[in-house]
Amino acid sequence: MRQSSGVRGEDSASAESAEASAGPVGTSAGPVGTSADDTAGGAPADGKVPAARKSGRRAKKSGAVGGTSAGVGGSRAEGGAGVTGAVSGAPEAKDSNGDDAQAEVTAKAGRRAPRKAAHAKKADPGNRAAKRKRAARIARWTALSLAVIVLGTAAAGYFYYEHLNSNLKKSNLNLGDKQLDRSAANAAGQRPLNILILGSDSRNSKENVKLGGAREDAGRKPLADVQMLVHVSADRSNMSVISVPRDTRVTIPKCTDPEDGTVYKETDRQIINTSLMNGGPGCTVATWEELTGIPVDHFMMIDFAGVVSMADAVGGVPVCVDANVYDKDSGLRLTKGSHKVKGEQALQWLRTRHGFEDGSDIGRTHAQHIYMNAMVRQLKGGTKLSDPGQLTDLAEAATKALTVDKDLGSVKKLYDLGNDIKRVPSGRITMTTMPWVSDPLDPDAHVIPKPGDADKLFSLVRNDIALDGKDKKSDKDPKPTVPAAPKGAIALTVFNGTGSAAQPPATRRASDIAEFLVKAGFTKAMSDSTPRAQADTTITYPKTAERPDAEAVAKALGLPESALRMSPTVDRVTLVIGGDWRTGTKYPKTEEPGESDASKEPTAGATGDGKKDDKGGKDGDNKAPKSSDPLNGSDTSACMNVNPLNRF
Repeated sequence: MRQSSGVRGEDSASAESAEASAGPVGTSAGPVGTSADDTAGGAPADGKVPAARKSGRRAKKSGAVGGTSAGVGGSRAEGGAGVTGAVSGAPEAKDSNGDDAQAEVTAKAGRRAPRKAAHAKKADPGNRAAKRKRAARIARWTALSLAVIVLGTAAAGYFYYEHLNSNLKKSNLNLGDKQLDRSAANAAGQRPLNILILGSDSRNSKENVKLGGAREDAGRKPLADVQMLVHVSADRSNMSVISVPRDTRVTIPKCTDPEDGTVYKETDRQIINTSLMNGGPGCTVATWEELTGIPVDHFMMIDFAGVVSMADAVGGVPVCVDANVYDKDSGLRLTKGSHKVKGEQALQWLRTRHGFEDGSDIGRTHAQHIYMNAMVRQLKGGTKLSDPGQLTDLAEAATKALTVDKDLGSVKKLYDLGNDIKRVPSGRITMTTMPWVSDPLDPDAHVIPKPGDADKLFSLVRNDIALDGKDKKSDKDPKPTVPAAPKGAIALTVFNGTGSAAQPPATRRASDIAEFLVKAGFTKAMSDSTPRAQADTTITYPKTAERPDAEAVAKALGLPESALRMSPTVDRVTLVIGGDWRTGTKYPKTEEPGESDASKEPTAGATGDGKKDDKGGKDGDNKAPKSSDPLNGSDTSACMNVNPLNRF
């Protein structure tokens, strides 16, 4: 049985991630969206005066923190894993003076409502309707809707905007020497979102020491024991989550600590959870980009206390074990069957390693996926937070427990991100674990990515292909009605994108390929020295009519059809030489996205296990490999296998 690495704090923060994902929803994790049916600071959408009166009283009672005031009300999650409580589309928070004024107006409206009601019978019906609309509008403008996305769920509530912003900790997105370019936009101009969710085992507070134990570790730098990449498709139709076991040995690129300037040299001898110690989460982001070739847009990191707060907020999360389990390291003790875990017990579930499967970190990632999927389903199914005090406490705890990149460093941006993600249905969420094999340098403690299968999984995400294999076969690129232009008339720009966090750009790549194309007849080909960085070589064209031109260039270079894409972000045929093509003038023959060694072996009509499928196609085509243990977000039957050594 493979044992875990001896890095201290080994069983610490898995929890965070689990929550983190939910989605990843996540925000994060599970898709973290926020949705408010018909609430407006507690007021119904029809604008009835009594609800507005309640909002007014609450606004009056709210203590001003950071110079702002907000109504407090319940919320109901529907559109996503996030939970908020305001009318969708509620205006952003105004400055503090504006908020106070609105609160005062609302409060006065509440006090005057009884007197107005006494004269309502004599009033004109039209006037009464107008007054009701005004009262509802005031209530809406008083309420501040907000979703704090934390590992698959969103903390929600109405609270003090600037105060909560100050709670959030911010850090640099990428601490490596080279950051990958953003994912390319699709034909509609939409871009995928890649969010790295981290669970920290930090003992930087009394609460975290109490929850995580190991008081002697209170002074050491935290480890990122939970790591999940949440990929939301460009059209927001699906979401893919990739977990990487914390015991995975990887290349950690050179990173520079933004606080004290310490430079951490590149190493290929450490496991991925230690990357957090090299300057912070930005080094873990750089490590992920080097490992997967997937550009990371944002990161979110949460600690022990945040996990407990999230679980308490939703009233617990349903999980299942196939036998009695007791893990003395995490403290988890459950009898066979289904249970709803919350608070510290939820943290124990997410941290449990020895009690599940073979006692390694792999089983722990599977338990986290079950937890996150269940939380997302629960929130989408109607779980709501209705206690104003609970909402306020949750908002405080969540924002204090959260560290995000600077571009995501405000409550408003988190809210917008949640709204963007909430459209993804549970049935189109796929949780996976990076396919792995034992590390030849330390087979009893560490793993490394499985050749072929891990590459396939990363490639599918890079190319924005859904891991569930359910992408619709639509004619996004209608066939052009005109042939390709003469080679000498095709305007073409070539970029060198071969650099990465661990490798410098290959010299003269753009120039060499441009010169080759000119000799091949593409006399308008020219190189551009603007630095670029991406894993895959691509040819992008701006309009359908120019696809034949792009195909002609691809044919001359030996590029596969999958390298072609249409996007309005370019104004001519644009070739970016990626890290997959560092030498030569002919593209090396590689597998198309969706293929792997395993998927090539069976004959047509067989699955990766050599079994026939219903459609006569290969199971490996355009879906996550079986070795990644994919779990669908709507699967309610998943139950953790208990390690025989930890049963009672």
